[in-house]
Amino acid sequence: MYEWKTISVTASAYNSLAYQTDSSPSIGAFGDSLKPGMKCIAVSRDLLKLGLKHNTPVKIEGCDSIYLVKDKMNARWKKRIDIYMGTDVKAARNWGKKKVSITYGIPKKNNLH
Repeated sequence: MYEWKTISVTASAYNSLAYQTDSSPSIGAFGDSLKPGMKCIAVSRDLLKLGLKHNTPVKIEGCDSIYLVKDKMNARWKKRIDIYMGTDVKAARNWGKKKVSITYGIPKKNNLH
């Protein structure tokens, strides 16, 4: 069970290519292997404090799927997500950068004693 929260962020897209990430472009900041076709995002580090932690489910305005938080962005970014698009650079460029609402699930604390 989740408690769903909605916030507005800037969303861009990225690929698992060394020139866009680092020398291990297929490994997310939490250690996950990223493979084309996965529905996952990177989040700016300020969003981690709001509950967008590793494997948090996220619904993105304009996208049909639920995405999971699998990566963190550079510390310079704020209120931002990066949508993983495998190696499809064209799809990432077509997405560009836009303001969107995201809704994310925080696990509800179980009040059973």
